[in-house]
Amino acid sequence: MRTDGSSLVAGGPGRRVITGFSNPTVKSLRALREKKHRKAAGKFLAEGLRLLTDARESGFLPETLVMAETRDTHPLLAALEADVHAARGEVIVTSPDILSKITGKDNPQAVAGVFTEFDTSLASIDRSSSPVWLVAQALRDPGNLGTMLRTGDAIGAGGLILIDDCADPFSAEAVRASMGAIFTQKVARAQWEEFLPWLREGTGQLVAASLRNAVPYRGAPYAAPCFILVGNESRGLPEEYEAACDLKVTMPMKGRADSLNAAVAAAVLAYEVIAALSP
Repeated sequence: MRTDGSSLVAGGPGRRVITGFSNPTVKSLRALREKKHRKAAGKFLAEGLRLLTDARESGFLPETLVMAETRDTHPLLAALEADVHAARGEVIVTSPDILSKITGKDNPQAVAGVFTEFDTSLASIDRSSSPVWLVAQALRDPGNLGTMLRTGDAIGAGGLILIDDCADPFSAEAVRASMGAIFTQKVARAQWEEFLPWLREGTGQLVAASLRNAVPYRGAPYAAPCFILVGNESRGLPEEYEAACDLKVTMPMKGRADSLNAAVAAAVLAYEVIAALSP
């Protein structure tokens, strides 16, 4: 028995069993649900075998793997655990109740992992690696953020650039909503005053959905690499941000609604851009 109340047991090489809610490791893992603690630690949580398998297949392994003691056996989980051990990561076995405390969910999945946050600087972006990039300004809903990552994965975008004060892409809600795309899409964060000069230093067309001096989104003259810009869910884009765009397009609203959800608008426009740029 260790001094922290955990113990090493048989049933897996190097597994550590934690049985106490007050264990320091439980407290540190639980703290990752809060943004300030994620930022301080430079780590984030991801939950579920499918999501962790997507991470593994994308070249990312959790440094800590937490498994419920009542979990069902599964070959994907066995492969994941073996790879974590091979990478000198830690494997923890605990009760479903403690796992629930860590993840903050009443009915947690049987496995969760701790990952190191990625480099989110603009310098990490290679704009030539994809013809389409998604850009979100002041996006506040982590569900919308995760959906945009998922859209980017679906269309083969390079990634998502978050401008100004956006939701945290490493929050549990955003990671969950991304359905694994947090591991396949590049994510960058910057202020507008940093992003625009960076964009103008190289090739790149900045496109926004707008009602001001816009052309129909179908048949518009898109060019690669195309950066699709969407604004805040309630306020949209500031007028000066729209003015800086190379192209403004409009999507028809045939019902009573005067706009689309930000993530939906990005998806509709992204598919149109991909179709236009395809040979």
